[in-house]
Amino acid sequence: MPIDMPTITICLEEKLKARIAAAAARSGRSSHAFILDALSDMVERSELDEELHRIADKRWAALQRTGESVAWDDAAAYLKVLAAGRKPRRPLARRPGL
Repeated sequence: MPIDMPTITICLEEKLKARIAAAAARSGRSSHAFILDALSDMVERSELDEELHRIADKRWAALQRTGESVAWDDAAAYLKVLAAGRKPRRPLARRPGL
């Protein structure tokens, strides 16, 4: 069953081509498969970065709008209990000084 995929040509410096071939051989894959996996990983990382920035921008806007945040001591205590495998109550956001 033939796979209908477009072909893309890229130019590689000889040193990079050799490094890719060596890394691919160490992982038991062809250079082609190694490059496809690397491209896929980079696209996924880029998409995750975009999502992280979207969430951060949304949270920053909420902080600017409300002035509420979680105190560091409360957040640290929450994470400590969570890391111990227990289910802590989420800390409440509040305006600093209140």
